[in-house]
Amino acid sequence: MSYQSGKELLIKVDFGSGYATIGGFRSNSFTINGETIDVTNKDSNGFRELISGGFRSVSLSASGVFKGDDEFTSTNNLVLSGTFAACQLIVPGLGTYSGTFAFKSLQMSGEYNGEVTYSLSLDSAGEVTFAAAS
Repeated sequence: MSYQSGKELLIKVDFGSGYATIGGFRSNSFTINGETIDVTNKDSNGFRELISGGFRSVSLSASGVFKGDDEFTSTNNLVLSGTFAACQLIVPGLGTYSGTFAFKSLQMSGEYNGEVTYSLSLDSAGEVTFAAAS
């Protein structure tokens, strides 16, 4: 596999008319969590024992420059209403993660002599599937 450009790591949201990219991102990241269950007991010979079967989740975060486009307005409405939305995380050269996500937080800031920036956090709210890139 060759190296990939970070600008190709995309978060897309289905606002009701198909998936759209929220504009202005400079940075996106994601974390896949797979909790384990600790079954350590006196018979474990002093070593921790884990089994699979805990909760799995995906968290997304992004930050960028505020563009004030329709997609950002729709994103703002999702955060304010607590509504979930279908999202895709496209990882270049790897594939696409798809699922329903809760829009957890939106933060905006701006300096008097700079651009308005924002950051966004999302958490999976159900099963997340993966389709490998072809």
